[in-house]
Amino acid sequence: MKPLAELCRPKTFEDWVGQEHILGENGLLKQQLKSTKIPSIIFWGPPGCGKTTLAQILASTSERPYFSLSAVLSGVKDVRAVLETAKRTPAVLFVDEIHRFNKAQQDAFLSAVEKGEIILIGATTENPSFSVNNALLSRCTLYVLNPLSEENLKQLLARGLSHLNISLSDMTAIDLLIASAEGDARRLFNTLETLARLYDPSQPEQALVQSAIGHTWRQFDKSGDGFYEGISALHKSIRGSDPDAALYWFSRLIDGGMDPLYVARRLIRVASEDIGNADLNALELAINAQKAYEVLGSPEGELALAQCVLYLSVAPKSNAAYLAYEKAKQFVKANGSHSVPTHLRNASTNLLKQLNYGKGYRYDHDEHGFAAGQSYWPESLQPKTFYEPVNRGLEIKIRDKLAHLKTQTELQNKK
Repeated sequence: MKPLAELCRPKTFEDWVGQEHILGENGLLKQQLKSTKIPSIIFWGPPGCGKTTLAQILASTSERPYFSLSAVLSGVKDVRAVLETAKRTPAVLFVDEIHRFNKAQQDAFLSAVEKGEIILIGATTENPSFSVNNALLSRCTLYVLNPLSEENLKQLLARGLSHLNISLSDMTAIDLLIASAEGDARRLFNTLETLARLYDPSQPEQALVQSAIGHTWRQFDKSGDGFYEGISALHKSIRGSDPDAALYWFSRLIDGGMDPLYVARRLIRVASEDIGNADLNALELAINAQKAYEVLGSPEGELALAQCVLYLSVAPKSNAAYLAYEKAKQFVKANGSHSVPTHLRNASTNLLKQLNYGKGYRYDHDEHGFAAGQSYWPESLQPKTFYEPVNRGLEIKIRDKLAHLKTQTELQNKK
């Protein structure tokens, strides 16, 4: 017997559900299909959003033969066989998980697409900018597909229940089913199949649905776009001083299976990049949170990381240290190497003393902690300002101190 997802798969655009931004009345793909034949296309979207189904419907509107390959299961031999056939009879070729083909395998499609021997429809869950060759991407139209909306999933739920000949009337149970699918039609249908096996009209629907769902793993890919998008959302929420959003993303990442130590390392980075000298406790707390996790492990150590997330979120923000370092790096690259001034060199031997190493150096502690007017720059360079403290947190005091030292230096230089 076919899986429910296959039984409920739409065969025409009339049965299609979702992706209104490209298939609605004014959708980009719908408008393109009205004016031209099927172009070569890359569909980029999460699992269960309709990439394969859409490819099959598009292929059915063409008079060309249809071939389907999976980059997970197919190799160069399979690709060559289809391309040889297409030389005799132009075809539509669907390649699922096209990002799994290497550069050479993807390059094999270029000539056939260019000559019109194949209409290529590729599907990927990975960002095509990184996973699809630029040459191939330039020959295709890219469409981004979104997770299905709650309304979309409710339509598909009704279709699935009809196939299974069962009913649900408890709205809480229905909402639970929809939420567990997380925008993935295939996941919804798989859960429904489990529900059908457990179905007992004498049992509460919520309990049945909960049993069917079991332990639902969140949509999270430890090596794909979801990984980087999730950690980016956490970083930006902390930078934006929203502790609740930051804690939400932290919990999502941990729940999805991200290594807590990876999160800990990112928190250390946040402490330096976005807080810096505005709050010196931030970096210390972030390092201690990592150590606490290493001692306690999961789940106990995750609380220390969560505490750190909250502290960093509410701490005063400054990227002055980050910007200063970036400016200094660029300056060094642009200006090359310059000799260390003689007075700053360490005279560790008699020979070096004879060469005047260290001569003229003024020991700051002999002058109340600051030798005003002494230069620490190479003599061939004009001093530059990289570090500009912000008017927040401890950097207010740092800024005032630097201004005071600058005034002392100017007065000394006038003497």
